Amino acid sequence: MPARLRPTAPIAADAILVGDPGRALLLAQELLAEPKMSNHARGLWGYFGKALGGAELTIQATGMGGPSAVLVLEDLAELGVRRVVRVGTCVALSPDRDPGDLILVGKAIAAGGSAGPLGVGVGETVLPDAALSERLAAALGGGHKPAEIVSFDAHPARPQRHGEALAADMQTAPLLAAASILGVEAAALLIVAEKAGGAARLELEALAQAERVAGTAACHALLT
Repeated sequence: MPARLRPTAPIAADAILVGDPGRALLLAQELLAEPKMSNHARGLWGYFGKALGGAELTIQATGMGGPSAVLVLEDLAELGVRRVVRVGTCVALSPDRDPGDLILVGKAIAAGGSAGPLGVGVGETVLPDAALSERLAAALGGGHKPAEIVSFDAHPARPQRHGEALAADMQTAPLLAAASILGVEAAALLIVAEKAGGAARLELEALAQAERVAGTAACHALLT
């Protein structure tokens, strides 16, 4: 039995990972036929069901921050998950990225300590699975080139541009590092929820629509 998750339904080999339990519910309703709740322990809502072509898919909340995401991924790997796509939110660091934009992660810089125990020092980079990222790019329909982002352990009050990073989040770098150790193929697609300094934020209805678009792309990347 895993240490944190308490599965009450099957766990698929393919999974979409989201931070917010509400996003897990939204995507389960959007993508799964007759979704079943597969976990509610610790408030980490997870769902199981059939999606494209009847293929099985898990949608699992990971909580907030890298440490929580890594622990959830470890449990999922123990339960048989082999491919994951993170669908999360980020803060735009580049002036040419606006709320609602989707960022396909091509490289994640570790700017926090949670990636350290996984062998990734501060300032070092982690790469997603190349083949899964290519399928994710294809599912987005073109025009989304892989981009560099930076991951902090805590939401920075005033995030600054970090090298060539277009955006900042709190999970991707440690999650990709853990996936590599666990033998899990992993990619990430981020939704710009706000610009640095809170100058502009995505309204909830627009965020939900972006979540549907990103979740659908993740589903196609995993199952086709």
